[in-house]
Amino acid sequence: MAEPWNTFVEGDNLDVLPRLAQIAGDAAPYDLVYIDPPYNTGNDFAYRDDIRGDATTSRHQAWVAMMRPRLVHARELLADTGAIAVSIDDNEAAHLRLLMDEVYGEPQRLAQVVVNHNPKGRQLGRGFATSHEYLLVYAKDARRCVLDASSAETVRESDFPQIAPDGRRFRHLPLRNTNKKFNPVTARTLHFSVWGDPETGEVRTEPFGDAQEITPVFGDGTPAVWRWSRPRIDERPDDLVCRRIKGRAGERVDVFQRDWLHRDESGGRRKKLTTIWLAAEVGSTDTAVAELKQIVGHVFESPKPTGLLRRLLGTMPDDARVLDFFAGSGTTGHAVALQNAADGGTRRCVSINSAEPTRVGSNAQVAGYATVADITRARLQAVADTVGGGYQELSAVCT
Repeated sequence: MAEPWNTFVEGDNLDVLPRLAQIAGDAAPYDLVYIDPPYNTGNDFAYRDDIRGDATTSRHQAWVAMMRPRLVHARELLADTGAIAVSIDDNEAAHLRLLMDEVYGEPQRLAQVVVNHNPKGRQLGRGFATSHEYLLVYAKDARRCVLDASSAETVRESDFPQIAPDGRRFRHLPLRNTNKKFNPVTARTLHFSVWGDPETGEVRTEPFGDAQEITPVFGDGTPAVWRWSRPRIDERPDDLVCRRIKGRAGERVDVFQRDWLHRDESGGRRKKLTTIWLAAEVGSTDTAVAELKQIVGHVFESPKPTGLLRRLLGTMPDDARVLDFFAGSGTTGHAVALQNAADGGTRRCVSINSAEPTRVGSNAQVAGYATVADITRARLQAVADTVGGGYQELSAVCT
């Protein structure tokens, strides 16, 4: 029988993480860790631990002391090619970044993404109407990390305005490298002449007919280099075109690449992700509440939208092993199931959550959920019933 897409373990993550391989019966490392820890907004958080200190110990120091061992355990569970992403707001963003630099290493920081989770802005209280949180992303080893910070969903057809006779869309990109770090001194083999005919558009690496000799230059006329090698130009001449353009010194001819929206029938084009993720793209707190309400009811105050997690999952292989040890309402497991159903992937997710009591008089308590863990398991079971992929719960109790 296939391993279920979702596995749940109830328990304090500080206790569960060191024993997770034993509990799960699987010592394989995880490709992606995502957590949404307590934001330390001034209220007590459930994970108090046994933090030694005196009356001068600040709530920030207590929060960092709570997070450090958990992040250390997470690093030990990560594959060498894996990555960890942590959601946070301004209360602890600075402390978390320093802590992540300490545990994972500053060179392993891949991004600090701004997530627009509340487009209207928070209207209560004084000051600015906060409309964002952060997502800190670190690799275990940036040189080996398989995270691909790009997405097919951010590719826009309108960015490819040209249409070929066969209906394929493309755009023109300069064949010369526009980055001045690449020049005849730093990339000698890419500075050479080509020949082009602006009447026919034809480009070759050898003289032909009425073609003009063209060498790569920057806009100011200084020597540049091509982005393609001579053999690559010979292999793909139909993807190049010679055109007349107006430069600073008047009209000249230059070479452009036909950059296709889809190079073949399978498509698969991706675009680099920016470090600002809009609610219109990944969902908001409001949409997250709505999708949770649809599956188990309005029982969690600030869940994450599955769209946020699905974008993150899309940067990793489709068979990624995923771990969320601050599982909350179970968004990560839900997103894994949705993404597998959408693209045929075989991702697996282990969610860990503590039996923190739900707030007295809250929607969750009224609905019969005594603990936050009860919400997690209810959602993941409902996901298995509606989306598929199966569900299992493992005991964290030593036998």
